[in-house]
Amino acid sequence: MNRRTVVGVIAAGLTLLSPTAWAEAKSHRLALQISDNSPEKMNAVLNVAANVSRYYAGKGEEVEIEVVAFNAGLHMLRSDTSPVKDRVAGFGKSMTNVSFKACGNTMASMAKREGREIPLLPNTDVVEAGVTRLIELSEKGWTIVRP
Repeated sequence: MNRRTVVGVIAAGLTLLSPTAWAEAKSHRLALQISDNSPEKMNAVLNVAANVSRYYAGKGEEVEIEVVAFNAGLHMLRSDTSPVKDRVAGFGKSMTNVSFKACGNTMASMAKREGREIPLLPNTDVVEAGVTRLIELSEKGWTIVRP
């Protein structure tokens, strides 16, 4: 196949994709940082996650959202201290595109200080370090926001 034929085939394929098809293929990725033990900040993170999820769903576009909790923000994902545990549980049922990550380093520090295992809410994954998780996501093109 010569170059002109290849360009023609590619152009023909692209014209078959309507603007609607392009929109359906579009995907977004957002990481939300929580590092404060503040119910207001925790609720702000959850509000942003819900609003962004609904916005893109309304446009027919996909969005993947990851909430990364570290330092004092880990309390958001602790089953024994979270002031927003009911809301977090609701996300697991209604917004499956939102995931929650707990910092393993913070968990180890809290466990040492408290002399016990740190209990997490269901559907929470542990990452080695919250900040490095955010760096990795950023390097993969994710948008990082700290509400």
